[in-house]
Amino acid sequence: MSDFRNRPNGNYIFEANWQELYVLTKHWKSDLLFYRDDLKFLDHLIDKYFIWLSKKENIDQVREIEVSLVETDKLCSTLLLQVNKHLSHLAGLMEDPFKYDSHKFRTEHQILEDKLAGFVKTFRDNRKKVFAVTEHVIESEKLEHLIID
Repeated sequence: MSDFRNRPNGNYIFEANWQELYVLTKHWKSDLLFYRDDLKFLDHLIDKYFIWLSKKENIDQVREIEVSLVETDKLCSTLLLQVNKHLSHLAGLMEDPFKYDSHKFRTEHQILEDKLAGFVKTFRDNRKKVFAVTEHVIESEKLEHLIID
């Protein structure tokens, strides 16, 4: 998943010092916290219009995206746990460079980065779908009067 890397290409992970990887990982955590909040917003957006739906087609579309949002939220929570554990290991490595196997740790760092890239791709896809479904539902159910809030 090279379309969302927060680092230079090449061997950066295997050449960067622990502090640089720590800063990069802190950025990942910050991004994940933002995505978690945005997922809550998207879920709220769906919930706001769901109760007004009357067409089965629209109900099915909204349920499908709601399930996808729940799965994405679970993935976000899992990644946050992994990033926090990773930060803890990085802090340990900065204190004692021989605490963990350096090569193994850097490989795990790269795998975690790839998971984050996959998550971001899924998140962005879900976000587009939520807005598309919401727009479709508002138009097809004649719910324009609810947008005033």
